[in-house]
Amino acid sequence: MKEIMYVSAIAEATAEEMERDERVFIMGQGVEGGGSFKSALGLLERFGPERVRDTPISEDSVVGCAVGAAITGWRPIVQILFCDFTLRAMDQIGNQAAKYLYMTGGQMSVPLVIRTSIGIGANRAAQHSQSLEPMFQHFPGLKIALPSTPYDVKGLLKSAVRDDNPVIFIESFALYGTKGIVPEEEYTIPLGEADIKREGKDITIVAVSAMVPEALRAAEDLEREGIDAEVLDPRTLVPLDLPGIVRSIQKTNRLLVVEAGPKRGGVGAEIVSSVMEEAFDYLDSPPARLAVPNTPIPSAPQMEAFVLPNSASIAREVRRMLE
Repeated sequence: MKEIMYVSAIAEATAEEMERDERVFIMGQGVEGGGSFKSALGLLERFGPERVRDTPISEDSVVGCAVGAAITGWRPIVQILFCDFTLRAMDQIGNQAAKYLYMTGGQMSVPLVIRTSIGIGANRAAQHSQSLEPMFQHFPGLKIALPSTPYDVKGLLKSAVRDDNPVIFIESFALYGTKGIVPEEEYTIPLGEADIKREGKDITIVAVSAMVPEALRAAEDLEREGIDAEVLDPRTLVPLDLPGIVRSIQKTNRLLVVEAGPKRGGVGAEIVSSVMEEAFDYLDSPPARLAVPNTPIPSAPQMEAFVLPNSASIAREVRRMLE
């Protein structure tokens, strides 16, 4: 085992998959110089410009080229600096990559990974701080991963690269500098397998991406008050490990979903509605959602902190639910 940074785990996973399969290549703005936040550091020197391709600032063109490469036998990894910029390429993502397998009767797969980041907690204002994962889960054919630890980001990225479907791989800017333990030997994490980050018996907190460490801090604070909270990280939204969430609720009988995007139409809405369909009889109280108000993310640090969920607001909501 070794301790590495979240961003280093991304670079390691990419290098290992490029070494394992010569069809894997990476493309994006600045990848020849190490990529966004140095997540492609050292790849150019190791694999050369044929497999580490710098691109213009044209997300629709870049993703379109990657889709074409994927359907002709390559396995591209596209790096898009911020998730907000994926909006420039939504025709290629939602109308092309997501639908090729279905429209060709299963004859043409799209083994494509689109790596991008959500910028909450960095004061990047309304156009660079959105959490767009709920938008992607609306498109059948796309898989969505949101790892919260170095261990998860490395294992999930390797699985995403090997998957024959397009995967939207969403990293959190707030987590790039965090550290964690990963095995020295190779490993993968299956897409669609949730992870219980902390065992508990009084309430299940389903936390997404950067909200996982906030939920863990809240659970520590609540423990001093005699409240035993379970923190579950779904790790992927599509496929969603609904059976894993239901098993946790069968133990705790309560559910709180925490996310860093707007509450309306968010991840929490999908998870809560699915739980109500599958596990209503196990709930002792109405499930709750904690999210950003229906407003753009402000640029001022104090205002951004005000609208984002944090450990204090999570703990406060848990107390309310247990009253």
